[in-house]
Amino acid sequence: MATVQFGKETSQRGEFVRQANRFTDRITEDGSSGWQAQPGKYRLVVSLACPWAHRALIVRGLLGLQDAISLAVVDPVRDESGWRFTLDDGDRDPVLGIKYLSEAYKRSDPEFAGRVTVPSIVDVESGRVVTNDYPRITLDLSTEWREFHRPGAPDLYPEPLRAEIDELIEPIFRNVNNGVYRAGFASSQEAYEEAYDGLFAELDRLEARLTDRRYLMGDAITEVDIRLFTTLVRFDAVYHGHFKCNRNKLSEMPVLWAYARDLFQTPGFGDTVDFDHIKRHYYYTHDAINPTRIVPKGPDLANWQEPHGRG
Repeated sequence: MATVQFGKETSQRGEFVRQANRFTDRITEDGSSGWQAQPGKYRLVVSLACPWAHRALIVRGLLGLQDAISLAVVDPVRDESGWRFTLDDGDRDPVLGIKYLSEAYKRSDPEFAGRVTVPSIVDVESGRVVTNDYPRITLDLSTEWREFHRPGAPDLYPEPLRAEIDELIEPIFRNVNNGVYRAGFASSQEAYEEAYDGLFAELDRLEARLTDRRYLMGDAITEVDIRLFTTLVRFDAVYHGHFKCNRNKLSEMPVLWAYARDLFQTPGFGDTVDFDHIKRHYYYTHDAINPTRIVPKGPDLANWQEPHGRG
């Protein structure tokens, strides 16, 4: 049985339980899924604060899909009705015509009562959510939208490496991507320490792996680098203090810190990072953890541009 804590579900042991993705249809090259990859048909809804949405934003840009899939960015602060389009004129998305992403969820499933999440891909014509399945979204952008990739686009999910990439993705998700949330939203000391230990054990393994290679799979950026980056870039600004992941900062792990700066300084990565959105979302929205809603002024973020020495 699960209970609700901080607007999230926790187990009776106090462990954070991530909500299952409600919409898991796929957009495929041939349309056999019921949804075909077509330019102009879909709108990607993201929060610049959210690491899961950030992945889709990076992949869309690296592959050159900006003209094929339009982009909507929500306000970094959720209210009681969820993600809001307050960054647009009239507080309404100009393409979908809605004020809240929850409206598209309800149009797709009138009985939906869970948390509305980003990223979501919405069918522009019907206004229905096709998918909020964030792990699958980026893989399908790489494999099902190839016809619309820019010339020279990277192969982020190369077929010969997929088994190894998948094997690496699983512990990174469990211990790092989701691990920071398992620590931050734990409601028992035992659950928190278990998540904390798993997080830093995995970061130590990744530090060792990256000692003799530039990226996680070798000489080229792949899907797994993107998935790790979106957690690392938030680590010192949010997870270290707000989620109590404080054995050390990312900037105190020399190999991972250089690796993260290397990616940050790569076109398509750092230019998609908005530290203002990131900090305002976490420190303002999670009022059970931060009841004063004071957003920290630091850390100094200029050091992201320091030479990384990994070229």
